[in-house]
Amino acid sequence: MKKMIKVILLGIAIFTFAFSSPAFAGDAVSGAKVFSANCASCHAGGKNLVQAAKNLKKEALEKYGLYSAEAIIAQVTNGKNAMPAFGKRLKADQIENVAAYVLSQADKGWK
Repeated sequence: MKKMIKVILLGIAIFTFAFSSPAFAGDAVSGAKVFSANCASCHAGGKNLVQAAKNLKKEALEKYGLYSAEAIIAQVTNGKNAMPAFGKRLKADQIENVAAYVLSQADKGWK
């Protein structure tokens, strides 16, 4: 019986890993270049020149539900409120790289 449970659990684990979505693989170094060219005019140093409270610091990203690559990608792609959409201006991999950069900088306190 124990052997059968182990086999079932192994099967579930293999199935889960085989059909799960791929890991986020943005490149923060490339993202820094895209950020500098497209985002820094409003978000230099992780600030927000339009709405100061909604900056890119870790605490604010967490507070507003944006502390994940997926949330940042959606925000950059689609825009929201005063932030324009960049989905037609930037390629998907560029937006993923920006997300990686923003998260890495937020984790470092934008230093």
